[in-house]
Amino acid sequence: MARPQMLKLPEVLVEINMSRAAFYRMRARGQAPRLVKLPNGHLRVRRSDLDSWLNSHAATY
Repeated sequence: MARPQMLKLPEVLVEINMSRAAFYRMRARGQAPRLVKLPNGHLRVRRSDLDSWLNSHAATY
């Protein structure tokens, strides 16, 4: 079984064309894609979570 692709936060920000500050504001409101915190403290977003989030917001934006 293949492991899910994990994206770094800067990669996600480039893909959704958003600043880090705006992303964290959305996250505080519960409106951002789900983040996964790794044991080393780094943050990642699963590709599948980002794709689902983008699809659910496609009509909004």
